[in-house]
Amino acid sequence: MNARLQALSDAGVSIWLDDLSRERLASGNLAELVAESSVVGVTTNPTIFAAALANGERYAAQVAELKAAGTAVDDTIFELTTTDVQEACDVLRPVYESTDGVDGRVSIEVDPGAARDTDSTVALAQKLWARVDRPNLLIKIPATEEGLPAIAATIAKGISVNVTLIFAIERYGAVMDAYLYGLEQAAAEGRDLSTIHSVASFFISRVDSEVDARLPEDSPLRGKAGLANARLAYAAYAEVFGGERFAALAQQGARPQRPLWASTGVKNPDLPDTLYLSDLVVAGTVNTVPEKTLQAFADHGEVRGDTVTGTEAESQQVIDQLAEAGIDYDEVVKKLEDEGLQKFDDSWAELVQTVSDALDEA
Repeated sequence: MNARLQALSDAGVSIWLDDLSRERLASGNLAELVAESSVVGVTTNPTIFAAALANGERYAAQVAELKAAGTAVDDTIFELTTTDVQEACDVLRPVYESTDGVDGRVSIEVDPGAARDTDSTVALAQKLWARVDRPNLLIKIPATEEGLPAIAATIAKGISVNVTLIFAIERYGAVMDAYLYGLEQAAAEGRDLSTIHSVASFFISRVDSEVDARLPEDSPLRGKAGLANARLAYAAYAEVFGGERFAALAQQGARPQRPLWASTGVKNPDLPDTLYLSDLVVAGTVNTVPEKTLQAFADHGEVRGDTVTGTEAESQQVIDQLAEAGIDYDEVVKKLEDEGLQKFDDSWAELVQTVSDALDEA
């Protein structure tokens, strides 16, 4: 086991890999990362699947079968991606069992075309949950205004959720509220709350990219917004899940909705390539990382203890200084959410094209 990654895991950070492919599954690479690199979960998205399909021959047989059956493009996507996620869930099942369901999780995203439609999102979540049929699955639902009631309704049905695309602290508060409301509804319907899990994916590097582009090159605030935002999110998490409302649910077996640090590949070459791991170390959180970042931390990452707890005042000061520098926080996070949804749409279009091409070639 890599000592640096083990130290990160020992500090209470669950390391999830932000990638999946049939090649990674069939070659045993995912199992190897679990055994040697402290990887205890997997997240996916349409771009990841498009890359896997474009670069892998292991999908050819299934694509040919689906084409012979006259399967439509969207249904082909559904079958290919859920097959991979099923297999990943099976690889990670021992982790799921040994951690009482906390880790060993694999995430799959609803069609982003439904991100602005509550009912469609809930229906797609149920369809994915039923098709994959694994207890260690997480359904990814974007934290749009329309997504909030979908998150609550999906949780209420006993389906575990990865809430994605969170940038704003205010929206994060609404996400936590939706989770708690969903748990309350699930309890009212007699469901076992201990089987319902959730993470809330807070995006990091995109915040820095947007804010830094608005700052002078010599500004001491460059590279600080993403961490400050995430640390304020953790303070909000600690307050909500340390409060009476959750305590009442915890007595019925409910689990906290863990913060997940997403978009943790550092885009600015002037910043350390392990920054969003080493500076977001706090127990009870998840960090989902691209393989390049995972390898970087394995090579030279450092765990310096808890780098989040007690940083609320310092982090708020960064946000205040950004405001003084003319950076409108609300405008930044709104733009990032809009761009994030567009990227989801673009990624889905890329996946549709990739699968269409594969069907044509089959």
